[in-house]
Order: sequence, then structure tokens, then C-alpha cells
Amino acid sequence: MRADDPSTAQGDGVLRSRAAAEAYVASVCFKHGPPSLVGVELEWILHYPDRPGEAVAPDTLRAALGAHTPPALDPASHGRALPAGGAVTVEPGGQIEISSPPSPGLEPLVGDVTADTAHLHELLARYGLHPHARAADPVRPPRRVLDLPRYAAMECVFDRVGPHGRSGMCSTSAVQVCLDAGPPEAVAGRWAVLHELGPVLVAAFANSPVQHGRRTGWKSSRQACWLSLDPCRTAPPPGPDTDPAAAWAARVVDTPLLCVRGTGSWAVPAGVTFADWASGACRDGVLARPPTLADLDYHVSTLFPPVRPHGHLEVRYVDGQPGADWALPVAVLLALTSSPAVVDRVREICEPVRDAWVPAARDALADPDLAAAAAELFPLAHGLLDGAADPLLVAPAALRDRLREVTEHRVLRGRCPADEPVGLEDGARPTTVPFPPGLHLGSDTADSADTDPSDGPVPVPRPEPGSGAPVPCIEESVR
Repeated sequence: MRADDPSTAQGDGVLRSRAAAEAYVASVCFKHGPPSLVGVELEWILHYPDRPGEAVAPDTLRAALGAHTPPALDPASHGRALPAGGAVTVEPGGQIEISSPPSPGLEPLVGDVTADTAHLHELLARYGLHPHARAADPVRPPRRVLDLPRYAAMECVFDRVGPHGRSGMCSTSAVQVCLDAGPPEAVAGRWAVLHELGPVLVAAFANSPVQHGRRTGWKSSRQACWLSLDPCRTAPPPGPDTDPAAAWAARVVDTPLLCVRGTGSWAVPAGVTFADWASGACRDGVLARPPTLADLDYHVSTLFPPVRPHGHLEVRYVDGQPGADWALPVAVLLALTSSPAVVDRVREICEPVRDAWVPAARDALADPDLAAAAAELFPLAHGLLDGAADPLLVAPAALRDRLREVTEHRVLRGRCPADEPVGLEDGARPTTVPFPPGLHLGSDTADSADTDPSDGPVPVPRPEPGSGAPVPCIEESVR
């Protein structure tokens, strides 16, 4: 990208057109090269087993994490890496996360993350904190514990849509798998297959049937939360793209701004897209200056689709898994994207269910079409891992054995983790604020007249750009 190209950013890093913004995103979002690395981000919801309804205080987290405390929780901390190199972060509701370094293969990744997980959980256990087995908090209402402008802005924007944004932010956990984008000729296929696999893997690993003390009617309440939000920010793409970089770049600049970083207060202009800002269509208040490349990078970080390109491809749709089972979706994704021929076969299997995100989150493998696809894909993945010579696919024997066990005793029987009982959920009752029957993919909406504070906030109207309605502002916290 040349600084003197009028379609890109100027030499000062300032963006003055939609074309400049799109060109930048397209140039950095997919890094080409043969698949050679894998990484994972693991999240856990923490609780006190003897008093599960009690909130986790930030001071307790800081004390437990010590030198590993991330700067978001303690600005004075350097956030020392865990012994095997994992970085610790904290999510808005106090969920704890490990981000692994890129690894040259599944076997070293499992070894390093297992060691870091054991170390982290030991530190937390000294203060009575343990990870939930579920990917949604089965007991507590959503409560944000990080007092940061970014998360206050997210809360403000999501509240305009409905009550489920806070739950997604503060009360859910995921396994996020990071894979290489692949060589230029394979990028479109890899991008497509990761989305087309999504409904099957959402279904097979659904692990959040109860949220805030209520049975939601969805096997993956976590996925339903994110699908219930602004489709510009969280929905899967409408179909395969022959040029994923261009399609992603257009989506990024057409997505409304969540917030604009500043000093003192962070504005949240309703309905103003990044393209509006870059083209000069909106120059009021905090938007008086043109955006920079740093502003665009930050804006990209406020999109939460099922797969997000960061140079590598970040797969975000799998529910958090209990114990060591986090490695299962990593292994399955690596195996089922291991060659162009495998990708072609996987896409053929997934074709009937490639858009079945809602049945996957709601019914999981009780849906017969999703169950049929999973019954082909999981044995295929196990066969590819068993005896693999590619260093990226070599898996520990215990992981291969566990995948075989899960395939035979769960997947082929149409079951998922959400079908297994968990003690804290015994007294859960049906929710009074259901998810919309079709989420963002349909025209139906939930009747929110019967609301309860534990389900989250009641939706508030969203002002239109130029309507004269006040723009919400988020005051920056001062420590």
C-alpha cells in the first residue's frame, strides 16, 4: 500500500475516504501462506462453588492473578505471561481468558495450554474461584465488573437492541480457534468452509442451556445471545465470497461505530458508519477530525462475527467446553481444513445445513439434518488425525481417544454437552424473556412485555442519524 495512492491512507495515517478505509482493511485482514500455525483463546466463567450466586470482585481477581493481572484490570500491571507463554485477559463480566501463542502443531499447543490452564486455575483456586463447566452463567444475572469505556460503550449500544447483549458480554465463554488463512488460491475456500462448518460445530459443542437461573429453550444460549444482536456486527455473512477480503472490508466500513476513543468521554454516535466518518459525511463533536488507521483497527475490534479475520482467521462460534475438552473443537477444525480436497468434501457435507445457525443454537444435534452432517464430519476428522504425518495435525493419543469417545457416545447419538446434567441447573425455570424465535434471521420478534430485571435491560429506542436526538456518551473512568 503506497502512501501517495489517493485510495489509501495519507502518509500521516489519516483516512479521508471510504475507498482508503476499504483498501486498508483488505490489505491486512488475510495474510497468505500455507497453514503452519494454530492458536486458541479459552474463556471461563468463574464462581465460588459453595456460593454460586456471589459476584466475583475485581480485587479478588487482581489478588489471585498477581503478576499475571492484565492492564485492563490493573493499569500498573505488566501482565506477565503464564509459564508456557499464554497471555491472561479478563472479559467484561469477570470471565478469565488465556490466549496462547501461535503453535507449530496440535500436540505442542495442547501441552502448552494444558500447563498454562493448570497454573492459572491453581492460582484462582487459592481464592476459592473455579471455572464453570458451562458456557453461560447458569445462576447470576449479567453484571459488568470492568469499568472501562469500551465495555460501557458496548453495553450502551447493545441495550438499544435488546436485553441479550449484556448477557453475551458478561455471562458467556467460548473456545476461539485461530487458524492460518492459507495460500491465495485457498483463502476463499477456507473462509467459506469455516462458516459452513459453523452450524454443525455450534450444535455438536452446544454447552449453555441455562442462563441467569432460567432454561432458555436453546442448547447454546451463548450463540443465541450473539445472534440476537446487531447483524452488521455479529451475524454470519450471507453466503460464500469469491473475494473474502473485499467483502469483509465493505462490511467493516458499513458497520456503525460502536464508540470513538477520546479523552474525558467516549461518544457513541447512533447509526454513523465508519464510511460516513471517513468520507466526511459526519463531522460533529468527536467526529470533527478525520479517522486514522488506529481508529479503523479499533473499529474492526468491535465486530464480533462467527469468524473474524485478523490476518489469521479467528473462529469464534464454539461454546466454552468443560475440562480438557476445549481441545476437541481445535482438533476437529484443524483436521477438516487440512487440505483442499478435505475442504471440498466438508463443504459438500455441510451444504444442506450451511445456514442453519438458528436450529444449531436452539436444537443442536436434535435437529436431524445437523445430526446427519455431524455423523459424517466427526469420523472424518478422527480418521484424518489418526496417524497424521503433518506436524500441524499430530495429536496426543489421549486427545484422539477422547475424540473417538465423544464421536461414538455423544455425536452419533445426537447429543451435545448441553444434554448432560449439571447440578447448578436443577432448579432452573423457564425464562420470561425468550430469544426472538428467528433471531436476526427472521421477522419474528419476542414479546418483551413480560420482563424481569435478572434477564437484563428493557430495549430502548435507537435514535436515527441527524434526528436531533441526543447522542449517548460514555464517561471515561478515572482510577
